Amino acid sequence: MTGRRSGVRVDREGEEKDIATVGAVEQLAQRYRSLVEHTPDGICVHERGIVVYANPAIVALLAAESAEEIVGRPLTDFVDPASIPPMLDRIRHLNTAGAASEPTEMLLIRMDGVIVPVETVSVLTVWHDHLAYQVVIHDLTAQKVAEAAQRRAEQHFTTVVSQLEEGVVVVDPDGRIESINPAAKRIFGTETIADAELIGRRIQTLPLTLLDANAQPLPPARHPMARTLVTGETLTGYIFGVDRVDGQRRWLSGSSRLLNPDDPGSSAVSSFADITEFRASRRQLEYQATHDSLTGLANRSLILSQLAAALASSAELPVSTVLFIDLDGFKAINDTLGHAIGDTVLQIVAQRLQRALRTDDLVGRLGGDEFLVLLAGRSRMVDVEALVRRLRSTMADPIIARGHRIEVNASIGVTALTPGDPRTPESVLHDADLAMYRAKPSAHRDGSRRPNSTHAS
Repeated sequence: MTGRRSGVRVDREGEEKDIATVGAVEQLAQRYRSLVEHTPDGICVHERGIVVYANPAIVALLAAESAEEIVGRPLTDFVDPASIPPMLDRIRHLNTAGAASEPTEMLLIRMDGVIVPVETVSVLTVWHDHLAYQVVIHDLTAQKVAEAAQRRAEQHFTTVVSQLEEGVVVVDPDGRIESINPAAKRIFGTETIADAELIGRRIQTLPLTLLDANAQPLPPARHPMARTLVTGETLTGYIFGVDRVDGQRRWLSGSSRLLNPDDPGSSAVSSFADITEFRASRRQLEYQATHDSLTGLANRSLILSQLAAALASSAELPVSTVLFIDLDGFKAINDTLGHAIGDTVLQIVAQRLQRALRTDDLVGRLGGDEFLVLLAGRSRMVDVEALVRRLRSTMADPIIARGHRIEVNASIGVTALTPGDPRTPESVLHDADLAMYRAKPSAHRDGSRRPNSTHAS
């Protein structure tokens, strides 16, 4: 009796367990069906090459009105002919239930004939007690459109950069070239080197020497681009130079920034314009603005500027003595022999002054026949007096100008500067002028004496 009741109890427990198991399986199946029905990816099942199931996503992907338009048809009706052989080869290698192919791109044909790029994964599975292939299909249309747009943008960017007159170089964090445009190769003098040979090379291995703004060698590690790579800082308007293998020196105005400012490990792009001619032109303009066009000496503006700087110096005076030099009787040379000969005399006098003085001394022409000398460093009065005698002697040597032998003497006034000198540059100039006037022979003070000139045969 007990055994029978016990047996009944076991049967009921087994029956209850069977019912629970079936319910769990049905719930799992329902969840799976719900997942398949609502997934955004297309899913179809084909058995012996015939489609036996299509979810709503694949119906929409193939532009069908309902699953009935797809189910029952050969799978190959919806596959581009070029994609069929590799597809069949992939599923041929799936031999056991659960085996899956690698994600693979292929082309499908919609009901309206439009070609659709997709990525598929095939899985050998059990379908109603039979082996069948379940295919998960991901639409790549949007991705392909985005990739095509990116390729067009990159091509557009590459075309624009290649046509720029500015040089553009992209360098990775290790200092290796990632890209270089034709203008950069032209500026660097590396047009004959193929891009493939330049890409991956470090800047320091290029056949050129980098220079700083003062024309001193510039190690790549000190170039502003290196600072950008380390700090992420954007730098603009810096000047650097390159000495090319052909002997040319080019001056460049550059800027550098990270390609991706949000990525500290980003590569950097440097763009630079060739300003060699502009720099030379500017230097020429600066020279013309500060030098006498006839003699090449410093002009009045530069002389007074240098004198003002010396007087303002709180350290040891960089200028110790000022010499004011005037040519005796020069007006008569212009009046009797002409301005062309007078200009030649001034040019020769300027050359003699430059040769007689040190390179640190500044010689300038104030105008007419007046010259000013700023003697650099400390000078003893005895040395200054000896210099004045030597200058007078040098000036007294006859000058041969266009067949005329001309003797020119010079009057030289001297004024010394002292530490903390309260005078203005104009006051110093005035004092030196007075000293020169006192040193001038009385016969020349009105500038009317005729020049001592003979015709040289």
